[in-house]
Amino acid sequence: MHMHTSMRTSTQPVPKTLIADARAAVDACAGWNARLAARRITGFLNRRMQGSGLSLAQFGLMAQIASARDDTLGALAQRTGLDQSTLSRNLQVLETSGLIEIAAGDKDARRRAVWLTEKGALGLEASLAEWRRAHGELAARIDPEAPRRLAIAAEALEEG
Repeated sequence: MHMHTSMRTSTQPVPKTLIADARAAVDACAGWNARLAARRITGFLNRRMQGSGLSLAQFGLMAQIASARDDTLGALAQRTGLDQSTLSRNLQVLETSGLIEIAAGDKDARRRAVWLTEKGALGLEASLAEWRRAHGELAARIDPEAPRRLAIAAEALEEG
């Protein structure tokens, strides 16, 4: 049996200023608060979309694929803000389920394209009704435009 023990060997308490400074940092940290908000919003929508058979992440990726003119994996990674390895892992699940196809481009074998299969398009279409209902419930609790405004404002961080 493993018991957690404190690494502190000193019997002195943590200085009150450290506790206050840490609390202030947690309260004010844009990164921490954005992640917390994202986890809470994602959890809320995932619970309400359970009947769709898709997680919010899967739904979002499929909607990105369906709505984009550029079907390359690189463009999809850019639009979703995911690195190539994370995107590949997420797409592999959708591909294994028969919801998307990934193939080398016609003119350039290094260029890989992604698109919805017929099963994927039907699944996305069916999931849209669940998403609309879930998003309506979300809008009754928080401003659904607030996360979008934050995402747009945060685009400036990618430039430098």
